Parts: sequence; C-alpha cells; structure tokens
Amino acid sequence: MKYPDNIVAVTALAIDYIGFIFYEKSKRFVGNANQEYIKGLKCITKVGVFVNASLTEINDKIDEFNLNAVQLHGDESPQFCEELKQYTAVTVIKAFGIDQHFDWTVLDAYIGAIDYFLFDTKSNSYGGTGIQFDWSLLHQYKLECPYFLSGGLDADNVKDALKANDPRLYALDLNSKFEVEPGLKDIDLLAHSINSIKK
Repeated sequence: MKYPDNIVAVTALAIDYIGFIFYEKSKRFVGNANQEYIKGLKCITKVGVFVNASLTEINDKIDEFNLNAVQLHGDESPQFCEELKQYTAVTVIKAFGIDQHFDWTVLDAYIGAIDYFLFDTKSNSYGGTGIQFDWSLLHQYKLECPYFLSGGLDADNVKDALKANDPRLYALDLNSKFEVEPGLKDIDLLAHSINSIKK
C-alpha cells in the first residue's frame, strides 16, 4: 500500500492488517512520501515489510511510521529475530518460501523468536510471485506456531484456503491478485472476496 486514497478505502473494509514495503527494490516500495499519513492511521495493525534490513533501519521505521508489526522476508536468522523482539514491542512475522524441497526443520529454531510464520511461494527473488504453492505441503508443518498464508491467493481460491480447517492458519495475505497495479488495491474485488470469506 502506498496511495493515501487507496489506503483509506482499504482500511474501511473488514481487514486487520495493512502492509507497507520498505524494500527499495520492490515495485511496492512505500518510501517516505506518506510518512505522517501512515503514522496517523488508527484501528488497524500496520506491518512494515523488510528484506535483510539492519536492526537500526527496522527500529527507525517502526518509530517513523508507528508500525505495529514487522514482516521479515529475507534471510534473517533466529538470533536476529530474537534480538528484534527483545528491543521492540512489535509483532514479528518471519516469511518463508515453500516448495516441495523445503526443509521444515529450519523453522524449529525460530520458535520463541517470532510471533507468526508467513508461508509464501518459493522464489529466486525476495517478495511475492503471485503464484500459489501446493497447499498440501502444509501437512508437513508440525509446529504449533500460527501462520499467515500467502502466495497466489485470488478471488477464486481464497475460500479454498480455509477448507483445511487448520487452527494454526491465522491470516490470509491478499496481495498481488487484488491489485490494479503494484501498491494499488482493487477495492471492489477485495471487498467481494472479504465478504465471501466471512460467509
């Protein structure tokens, strides 16, 4: 999200989290143009998305934008996540790209260092692909830590994501398939999909 009018429209929907990407190579990079506007947003959890940023950079953005959560989408170690949790009051979400070769045991070391995992489609680059991974792979996830599901969610499959009835599935990340262009959400499509989820 990076356009004020679009942010207003999104926050009017029944959503709990809104994301702002602070990775400069992303097409959705938020920059600092709307810093004061974003900082003033209330009644919604503001998530800063980072890729291999330093603790100092993340802490600065938390303060500058009044972030409530951070999503780490790079190669951040368990030790890094633990240190971040120790010195900030924000929720920590650690993202992992999933494919048939994913080693689920790497998640073990993050328990206690993060609040949630985010499972996305494996990619050679950082960030989303807009492609759905094989959700049956989630049967191999044996930990109790709740997770966000991302990767290729769209208006046609979003209800299917809930059919597994996995109590650890905490949230759905509705992103690229609900955009008019990078960083600009299709409000009508998003509203329709949110209503279908809640039925």
